[in-house]
Amino acid sequence: MPSASRRFTAGDLVGLHDDSRSLLAVVVAEKGTRLDLKVGFEAKAVQRGVRQLDLLAALPGDQSPPSRLSQPPWGLSAETLQQAAPRPRELGAAWLLLQDDPLSLELGEFVDLIGDGGDPVQRAACWLWLQGPQTLFRWRQQQVEARPLVDVRRLRRDARRQHLAEQRRRQWQDALRQRRPIDPQQLDAEQRQHLALLREWASGDISRPLPDDLHRALQAAHCAMESAPIRHLLVDLGQWERHHLPSLENTTWQAGFSDELEDEARRLVALAGTDLPGDERRRDLTGLHTVTIDDSDTRDIDDGLSLEPGPDGTPRLWIHIADPGRLVTPDSPLDIEARRRASSLYLARGPLPMFPEVLSTGPMSLRMGQRSAALSLWVELDEDGAVAAHGLESSWVRPAYRLSYGDADELIELAPPQERYLSEIQALMERRRRWRLARGALDLDQPEGRIRCDAEGAQLEITEPSPSRTLVAEAMILAGAVIAHLGQERGLALPYRSQLAAELPPEAELASLPAGPVRHAAIKRCLSRGHLGTTPAPHFSLGLPCYVQATSPIRRYNDLLVQRQLLAHRQGLPVLEEAELAALLSELEGAIRQGLQIAREDQRHWQQVWFEAQEQHQWPGLFLRWLRPQDRLSLVHLPDLAMDLAAECHGDPGPGDALLVRLQQVDSLRDLLRFTAAG
Repeated sequence: MPSASRRFTAGDLVGLHDDSRSLLAVVVAEKGTRLDLKVGFEAKAVQRGVRQLDLLAALPGDQSPPSRLSQPPWGLSAETLQQAAPRPRELGAAWLLLQDDPLSLELGEFVDLIGDGGDPVQRAACWLWLQGPQTLFRWRQQQVEARPLVDVRRLRRDARRQHLAEQRRRQWQDALRQRRPIDPQQLDAEQRQHLALLREWASGDISRPLPDDLHRALQAAHCAMESAPIRHLLVDLGQWERHHLPSLENTTWQAGFSDELEDEARRLVALAGTDLPGDERRRDLTGLHTVTIDDSDTRDIDDGLSLEPGPDGTPRLWIHIADPGRLVTPDSPLDIEARRRASSLYLARGPLPMFPEVLSTGPMSLRMGQRSAALSLWVELDEDGAVAAHGLESSWVRPAYRLSYGDADELIELAPPQERYLSEIQALMERRRRWRLARGALDLDQPEGRIRCDAEGAQLEITEPSPSRTLVAEAMILAGAVIAHLGQERGLALPYRSQLAAELPPEAELASLPAGPVRHAAIKRCLSRGHLGTTPAPHFSLGLPCYVQATSPIRRYNDLLVQRQLLAHRQGLPVLEEAELAALLSELEGAIRQGLQIAREDQRHWQQVWFEAQEQHQWPGLFLRWLRPQDRLSLVHLPDLAMDLAAECHGDPGPGDALLVRLQQVDSLRDLLRFTAAG
């Protein structure tokens, strides 16, 4: 570099180091330590310090100062510079020569090695080349030095790595911009981190900011910095399963069961056919005609029913509950995993069980024709439906039939002489239901539409109230009521379910509303949420003084706790005290809440997928109530779909008014489903 005292002359050809760029310029005037310049072929006027300049060629004394690079005596253009650019062969020869005799050369001397050092065009072209990404020579203080071989090799390795990294970066950005599938194995570590960060954002976790270069890449891909657009992008990249649930991400349900737990489950399956402690105390009820009633695709069967005459001829109903505790002991590895899950999840594409399937659909289930361990409750009813007598047995049962609800409805309706037991059970449960209704229980049964997923995609499945479904539901409520009463009598801490009394609309107001969903909506809005505690309390909507859920221990950990408390008390073993049970219920609460969130998100997603596939975009509806009147957001019922949905409602409808509900927007990846409704 020239010293600060170096004098430049107007018209000199100089090289300018400016913001990591190397540019050619012509000196216009010198002003102390700063110079007025015309830079580049555009002759842009700038002022720079002399320390930023290299003198490439002084203006000959007989020449008028040019104001542009293209003017004489320089006559520079992009074409002349390209033609004068040093050739690789000459550069290589010069480097070898200087390796043998290391010298520092001025620019003109260096140009003489490969061309004509007196030619300003060649001097300018060589200076530009020296400032570029070359590895053979070093330029400093207006001198050229040949780099040692070791440095050349290192720089070329570095340049190669940088080239590959830049190539991968361009491929990554091109893939984002063009939204084409990518292979994460072809990405470098930083890009894989970016991909992981995009997955976090797609899942709704935006706590970590996006780096600037990733931000720019997303802008080039026309992708907004929001979860839903990023999900769309990841689907296009092949890095997000279209129906993946963000709430399922990184949960125990998504992880599945470890190999160790699956091995333990298989060990217990093999053990199930052997004699285990407590088996000798089980009562043999395999002679009872036991049936199970479930949906046709249910594989984990928790409960079964039998009917026999009691000692005085009174019908005695047996409610058999599967006994998974025979195989899974408290605090064992499988028990700890079940506690982490708290329940099975029943999603549109199938269940995520609380226990490994080989157990939950195997020896834990009450399988047709198989001797199964159970906790069997028997109940006799008075003429009005009250419980007259009851008992509890640890048992063996052998279900004779596995019925679907459709099969059971047919048997109830036809009541063939050899299969009258089911219609008799139905009559008993109807008596019990009337008893509850007389004590304030609410009958809110109505068709329910849910989306299920099969090989053909999302399918609407409408479950209609039927005699068999009412029978099973009433039998399970009866079992929960009797077991809660047993717990209350014996001072047992159980996970009791209760609900505060509600003030319902006046009878005249309810009678003025259409029966079914409209009237039910008016009632439901008055009800408080259920409460789970360790002491018995009334349950308003069931019309019971106390209640527990107890009939699904394969699917709900709370039900398994009920079963263990009862069996431990019967056998004189230690039971959980109230404080211990409260701590355990508190531990389960988070998993239960998370499971409910996943199930709701799953159903909402598949609703959106189903609506995306529909050619019909409007349905008749009924106004139920306002959700946010200020936003005109209402709850409407679609009878054809048996669904209650939120819709933007125009006009001033009242409960039960007929509406036409139109699908306005749906995007399952954006979690978007909007309806409008009008009379």
